[in-house]
Amino acid sequence: MTQDEFLAATLRNSANEVIVGELFAMALPDAWLVSGCLVQTVWNVLTKRPVAYGISDYDIFYFDPDRSWEAEDAVIRGLQDRLGHLGVAIEARNQARVHLWYPDKHGVPYPPLSRSTDGIDRFLTENTRIGIRRTADGYDVYAPNGFNDVANLIVRPNLTANFSAANYATKAARWKVLWPEITVAAADKLS
Repeated sequence: MTQDEFLAATLRNSANEVIVGELFAMALPDAWLVSGCLVQTVWNVLTKRPVAYGISDYDIFYFDPDRSWEAEDAVIRGLQDRLGHLGVAIEARNQARVHLWYPDKHGVPYPPLSRSTDGIDRFLTENTRIGIRRTADGYDVYAPNGFNDVANLIVRPNLTANFSAANYATKAARWKVLWPEITVAAADKLS
């Protein structure tokens, strides 16, 4: 799968297209639509399901040096006001402040980041290390692992950062129920 094919498939989900357009219009700093809503849309296209099937939320990463909860909450509320008409769950997180709450929530350490793509690099699975954003010239796509695993419906653990075998097993089991066609690599055989 090429980058253009990936992008075309993800944009078949109108929520993805509207969200990245709104992020561009808002000029939210270093903002990306990331992870499952992109990959799962492609899986749905490949398996001929409705494009939004199984997508629990739409994750937005941005990077604002203001690490206050109040600033992040204002962005979250603003996005809800602008995107609430889509009827989907939006999860926006300022990547400049993730290290402040992540260890307590997920039980693994998390270093301070310097940009949104650092957060994408830390995703639990290799195939979801993907983000898109609208630009004046079209779209940027960040995909350090490429698109082969997405196209081949393969899930692999990202053992380089934040890995939790229990969290991986939970996520992979949920996905396997929704998309039985996927192949899930066992984390214990890769570490």
